[in-house]
Amino acid sequence: MKRMFYFFTALILLNSCSQRLMDFTIVSTKNVDLSKAGTFTRGKMRTEGKDLVHMIIYIPIGIPNMKEAIDKAIEKVPGAVALVDGVLYHKSFWFLVYGQTMYVVEGTPLIDPSLAETKCNNIPEYLVVKFNSKGDIAEYKEINKEEYNEIKNNLIKNVK
Repeated sequence: MKRMFYFFTALILLNSCSQRLMDFTIVSTKNVDLSKAGTFTRGKMRTEGKDLVHMIIYIPIGIPNMKEAIDKAIEKVPGAVALVDGVLYHKSFWFLVYGQTMYVVEGTPLIDPSLAETKCNNIPEYLVVKFNSKGDIAEYKEINKEEYNEIKNNLIKNVK
């Protein structure tokens, strides 16, 4: 009897849900110049965007936004104007008094080469990028050639 009680208590306290809302052929939240559609290219890798809110004691601290999730996925790829062949999910989980609810969108980016070239021309010559444990960019800053050489020399000394 105690085992059943613990089992049902665990079910109530630890739960999650994932619901596939829709599959799409093409989706965008950006203004897309369709007269240039013949020049668009498909990205080589899929991209993902999330918009999540936290919940405390089943009270959400905000409302997740589907448009934000799509925007984040598109903006991860320079020159992307839309996503093709993708899927949209609504996911949530709950643990004791804390939980999250989110929209997750994933798809292949549709890239406007003229926008990608413009965005890639603004990349500085020397840049320090720090990543977090998930592999996302945590911090980046532009540096000059002297700072670059100093960092490079320090790394070489530490390896030896």
